[in-house]
This record gives sequence, structure tokens and C-alpha cells, in this order.
Amino acid sequence: MRHVALIAGAAAAVLVAAGAITYAVAEGDDSTAKTPGALSADAGFARDMAVHHQQAVEMSYIVRDRTKNEEVRRLAYDIAQTQANQRGMLLGWLDLWGLPKVSSEPPMTWMGMGDMAAGKDGALMPGMAANTELKKLNTLSGKQAEILYLQLMTDHHKGGIHMAEGCVAKCEVDVEKRLAQGMVDAQQSEIELMAGMLKERGAAPRS
Repeated sequence: MRHVALIAGAAAAVLVAAGAITYAVAEGDDSTAKTPGALSADAGFARDMAVHHQQAVEMSYIVRDRTKNEEVRRLAYDIAQTQANQRGMLLGWLDLWGLPKVSSEPPMTWMGMGDMAAGKDGALMPGMAANTELKKLNTLSGKQAEILYLQLMTDHHKGGIHMAEGCVAKCEVDVEKRLAQGMVDAQQSEIELMAGMLKERGAAPRS
């Protein structure tokens, strides 16, 4: 029950933040008053985090089909729903600003990382799973799938937190900075939750 309460609490916090941000935009917050440039931190974060989030959604739906454990399935569903909603907001802001959803610049150039951000085997940004890891997740079931998912998502959250902290420091649109800080808080809470879930399964985070 402790894990259920933690998951519900994190999800509720994200929903409250999302609701406040949606209201702020509707009331004419500075997301419309300030129009970032295509190479700005605001635009870069929106584009890169949308891609980062998409993989989290994909992994979460994979594990829901690979396990019958209700705790893992509930966590995966919450992560998928939260990050899909946030991804929609980020892409919506790019539309609002009249900016492209893709860039010719390497991922995380807005953070000063550029080519350093990309990993191997399809991992475009820090924390993202490699293609071989996603394929492996698709072959596992039960406890093995749960462990790999929790490890991959822990790494994914760590990379996401690093990027979100970059937006908090560099973005200029207040409503986007608030969303980024909400991501940091919620994903840190989920990392702690997943560490406990891994321990229960005789495993640990990979790093």
C-alpha cells in the first residue's frame, strides 16, 4: 500500500501542476507574451524532452504487456499517461510559438552538450534506452521484465531530470520552467519508489 500511495501522490502532484499550467496559459501567461527563438533553450527543451518522453511512454506500454504484477503495471500506466500529457504540452507550445518540432542541431545543443549527448545504438540523449535494450524488454516477461523496466526507467528518469534542471536554469518562459521543475520533483520521487521495487525483486539500479 505504501507504493500505491507514493504513486498516487506523485501522479496527483503532476496533475495539479499540469492544471495550473493549463490555466495559466489560458489566462495569457508569458508562454504567449514571450516568443522564444528556434535555437533557444525553451525550444530546445520542448523538442528534446518530447522525444525523451516518447520513449518512456513506449517502454511503459511494453512492460504492461509483459507482466501481470499490478504494482508495476500501475506505475507504468501512470508514467505513460503523465509523460504523454506533458509531451502534448511541449509540442503545443512549439505550435503556439510557430517553431519547428525538429531541429538540424544535435540533441541538447541548447544545454551546450551537442554531439556529446548522443549515446550508442539509438540512444539519442542521456538516460534513453538503446535499441537492443528495448528489443530485450520485448522478449522478457514476469519478474525479469519488471526488473529491466525499472532499471531502464530509473536511468531514463535520471537523464530526464538532468535535462529538466537545464531548462530550470536556462529557459526564459516561466510556465515552461515550472513544468520542468515539476518533472524534476516527480521523477525524483519515482526514482526512489523504483529503487524500493527493485530491492523487493533482489535487484538494484544499474548506476
